[in-house]
Amino acid sequence: MDEVSIEEDESNSGIEVAPALIAVHPLEESVAVATGAELRVFSLKEDQPIALRDDSEGPSHSEAIRAICFGAKGRFFASAGDDKLVKVWAVDSWQCIKTVCSEKRVSAVAVSHDGHWLTFADKFGVVWVAELVVERDNDTLVNRKPLPILAHYCSIITSLEFSPNGQYLVSADRDFKIRVTVFPKNPSNGAHEIQSFCLGHTDFVSCLAFVRTGEDPQGFLLSGSGDSTVCLWDFPTGCLLCTCKVGEKAELVGLIGEDHHPAVTDLCAYPDGSIVAVAIQSFCGVVLLTCDLSTKTLAVAKIISLKETFIPTCLGMSCSTERLWIVTGASNLPSSTTLPLACVKVVSRLQICNLDSNSAGPVVLENDSIPGGEKLLEKLQGSVNAGKEEKAFAEAAEAVKASMRNLLIKKQYSAEKREFRKRSRNDKKIKQ
Repeated sequence: MDEVSIEEDESNSGIEVAPALIAVHPLEESVAVATGAELRVFSLKEDQPIALRDDSEGPSHSEAIRAICFGAKGRFFASAGDDKLVKVWAVDSWQCIKTVCSEKRVSAVAVSHDGHWLTFADKFGVVWVAELVVERDNDTLVNRKPLPILAHYCSIITSLEFSPNGQYLVSADRDFKIRVTVFPKNPSNGAHEIQSFCLGHTDFVSCLAFVRTGEDPQGFLLSGSGDSTVCLWDFPTGCLLCTCKVGEKAELVGLIGEDHHPAVTDLCAYPDGSIVAVAIQSFCGVVLLTCDLSTKTLAVAKIISLKETFIPTCLGMSCSTERLWIVTGASNLPSSTTLPLACVKVVSRLQICNLDSNSAGPVVLENDSIPGGEKLLEKLQGSVNAGKEEKAFAEAAEAVKASMRNLLIKKQYSAEKREFRKRSRNDKKIKQ
């Protein structure tokens, strides 16, 4: 293989398709979907689509949004992505109150529970912090630049979450590890105290979520991984409590190659752990787990099948209703004529009493039964009938799968390719 073909091969494998994302307000007052550079929001409380307002004097999203979340108990919403922008929106008015420019593309974002701090991670493994409250100094507004507080040293950070009591900032990366960092009172000075590492996954860690009982302010940590498992952790000590092989339960192991397990792409949970919803790469459905916090165990409760070609790319759940929100879709698809795709489904009746095999169990709602109905679908999908483009969604699912592996699986190079990469390194070119 000559140098040109090697270079072309790496370029072609580096296409990063952006999956559609969904986030649900903690009280299910609103639902947000991000597909490509578009951020679409529907107010369930007011039963109408939301028109976003941006008075932050910063640019708008122009490239794929890679991370969205509600923070500060639903008071703020954050969006970030490939355009190196992090935007924070006040949920009561859906007005952008802050735009932060990152040095690199952003892969994860989180807002502290007290609403004072915005944290985000870039693709070089650095976590940054910025104040959400703009300071006033001698009657002059002071909008300080974000500062680095910790790093995973050139490992892509895939998920960033604050612990339920706000004491820790937990970050996961593609190098199989989860870092638990004590979040300092003054994070602008850096976060130097590592509480623990949660080590046990054998592939990239893709997602994090917390569960806790009412009397326990600290709770436990759930993690999903490219090794097709969901793990339960006593995260302050880094102790692994339970591992659930969800890929095997969904009978997907071996379907995408002998050496590869279907990755857990997303998970979300009720705060008490009674229901944990898991999305798995290549699976047209969702796996429901139960997390028994008294015995510290995970178990598969139900497998919900969706229609063929609907492979979830992101999940959302509030703490006040018994509904699971699911989105599939993608942007940055190889076909330049393909617009960003998004299709939304809702699963209702998630009560733990309905998860036994003898009950009717959860139900996938028809379009006219979804909260917000056709108005919501028109806003979040771009069309009420978006889900009928089955061929396009099947292609999107395959593109997302390939992109995830290209991005998060460490590449194995032949000796010839390693030598070529050494010769073409930028630092060596500069010296010459």
